[in-house]
Amino acid sequence: MSTAASVSTRRPAAASRLLMSGNEAVARAVWEAGARVAAAYPGTPSTEILEALATYPDIYSEWSVNEKVSLEVALGAAMAGSRSFCAMKHVGMNVASDALMTMTLTGVVGGLVIAIADDVGLSSSQNEQDSRFWGRFAHVPLLEPADSQEAHAFTLAAFALSERFEVPVILRLTTRICHVKGLVTVGERSEPAVAGFRKDVGRWVMVPSAAGRRLPLMFERERNLRSAAETSELNCTEMGSDRRVGFITSGPAYMHVRESFPAAPVFKLGFSYPLPFARLRAFAEQCERIVVVEEVEPLIESELKAQGIAVIGKDILPLSGELSPQILKPAIARLLGEPEPPAAPTPALPVFPRPPTMCVACPHLGVYYTLSQLRNVTISGDIGCYTLGFGQPWNALDACISMGASMGMALGLDKGRSDAEQGQKIVAVIGDSTFLHMGMQGLLDIVYNRGNVTVLLLDNRAVGMTGGQDNPGSGRDIHGEDAPRVDFVRLVKALGVRDERVHLVNAYELPVLLRTLREETKIPEPSVIITSQPCVLIKDYHALKPYTVIEDKCTGCGNCVDVGCPAIHVTRRDRVRKASGREVDLAFVRIESAACTGCGLCLKPCAPDAIVHVDTLAMPIKIVRTS
Repeated sequence: MSTAASVSTRRPAAASRLLMSGNEAVARAVWEAGARVAAAYPGTPSTEILEALATYPDIYSEWSVNEKVSLEVALGAAMAGSRSFCAMKHVGMNVASDALMTMTLTGVVGGLVIAIADDVGLSSSQNEQDSRFWGRFAHVPLLEPADSQEAHAFTLAAFALSERFEVPVILRLTTRICHVKGLVTVGERSEPAVAGFRKDVGRWVMVPSAAGRRLPLMFERERNLRSAAETSELNCTEMGSDRRVGFITSGPAYMHVRESFPAAPVFKLGFSYPLPFARLRAFAEQCERIVVVEEVEPLIESELKAQGIAVIGKDILPLSGELSPQILKPAIARLLGEPEPPAAPTPALPVFPRPPTMCVACPHLGVYYTLSQLRNVTISGDIGCYTLGFGQPWNALDACISMGASMGMALGLDKGRSDAEQGQKIVAVIGDSTFLHMGMQGLLDIVYNRGNVTVLLLDNRAVGMTGGQDNPGSGRDIHGEDAPRVDFVRLVKALGVRDERVHLVNAYELPVLLRTLREETKIPEPSVIITSQPCVLIKDYHALKPYTVIEDKCTGCGNCVDVGCPAIHVTRRDRVRKASGREVDLAFVRIESAACTGCGLCLKPCAPDAIVHVDTLAMPIKIVRTS
């Protein structure tokens, strides 16, 4: 059972219970804590925290252009004495860390809680970094809930801890916490007093001399935090009857341990940095062996070993992925020299593989189809739905590292090319929100350093990958209200791209897009092609009449299949021999008219003109059923 019930959360007597995800529970607690400002940049698995917060009254919420700005907004509110909140996924703190590493010196006035959601298991991220490092690196406390109830309770506790020690507090979540639902006892909103901003250049102006004076205060605060961790109710011991192996764990890994070994002693860390070494040492002395179960890096294990406490950890457990019972039980059985439990039975009928793809009528489909027609091109990609362009049928993406990196990588590919690659074309692909997040600086660098790069700026008016959230390019704020909309043409020109090298193209007009790409990649200077069509999942998109295939006219050329639209289905494949003796593969298709939105992308490459609107046929559509 979760220990959250023992945590004081200032709930009123007439509290109610709601079924909530961890993200929703955190949002509720931020509101209950009386926070006045909340900011974030969307990123799975943290996105829903701010989306839920935006539905509560009495709190200002915003989608910021990136995580660094969101943390600075939250810090400004905390400097003014208001409780504030910031949320991001794990890689977002890489962007925000510049601000974090100095605010740990200034401290805060109003409570400031930073939720960082780690994607353990790489469900939707390019890496699996462990955000617990930030607590150590920045010398700030770190709390780790294990379920939705604790996500709520620990958020409230984090605000109290932040104000007690005048320090930002990190709330470390994982996908397992963010998206799994449970019953949560909730309360009502409190209204803490707001002190207001008090000028103090020795604290708020971090020139070297001022920062030097704040360093001893930071280390003194950390010593006091260590003492607080020793007595915190967020850390608890559960002594079981089978003391052959005791476990030290935190976060959702606690749930896996408790499920796997219900009779084993467990030290559950909720306040996991600084570590309560005295309590952990006393716990270890009561067990024959101690195994540290942590996701994903051996942080606790290493720190305990440095204290001379004998523990076992990553020498028997994996360094990546969730530590589920299927992982824990065999590992502990091997440690004890016992037979390993039988593996879970394999399904008799494996699930048919369904690789991720773009949506029906996605405006990025035509972009990647067009890129796949080019030769001698290196394509530097970025983070977004359009990252899927690396796969079939396009195979039109050669690199993707991090948000905004397409620009810098493209310039490096240009400047670092070999003599044999001088005829190679360099194209950078980036989405509208990613461009505003971290791509503008890269384009400025390309212009300033005279890079020979063609940039494809894909404007679909949404943060499509995380659910269609709004951004400064959509013309709406987080509440759906009208907001100033960025003019990308004027913006890229302001960054120095010459007027004649900036083109605004309809993403569905494939001939125009192909011609523009061919022309611009021949020009040895920076150019930008902006494709403008809304994401098909947002209200700005308006579907047209769907299309169908005239079976008798379809020659099996398969050109429409290369567009990659999921509404196009191959019904039959044949291999025929041409008069020249060359064998060719034919793919006869149908269009799922119920899914088709009439974008017309498949019309352009269709050689026999076999694709028509459903209502233009003189006879009823023949429905082809496939098993």
